Amino acid sequence: QLQLVESGGGLVQPGGSLRLSCAASEGTLANSAVAWFRQVPGKEREGVSCISSSGGSTDYADSVKGRFKISRNNARDTVYLKMNSLKPEDTAVYYCSSVPWFYCSGYEHFNTWGQGTQVTVSS
Repeated sequence: QLQLVESGGGLVQPGGSLRLSCAASEGTLANSAVAWFRQVPGKEREGVSCISSSGGSTDYADSVKGRFKISRNNARDTVYLKMNSLKPEDTAVYYCSSVPWFYCSGYEHFNTWGQGTQVTVSS
């Protein structure tokens, strides 16, 4: 069964950058679209970005467009989320998830989660 592990979170000042990584500790991300989500206490999990299995197609939430970039290295079986110009409202636990098909077809289809990685943006 696929198990995903997120890493790379931390504390950063507003305007700073972080790069999150998502890797499979069990199974593989090959042939799977992968998405990043985030959640703050008391709110629903929010889809942030998604990438197709080839990396040729990406999607971003309006709140992060122009600041975040999703990418993948299929040779390393890892998906990344580079976050630039971070804002306090980006503070959340970030999760990655995957679906067993090639394209991002809606965040509602993702339903398996790792342990998440905390991102805190604060001065």
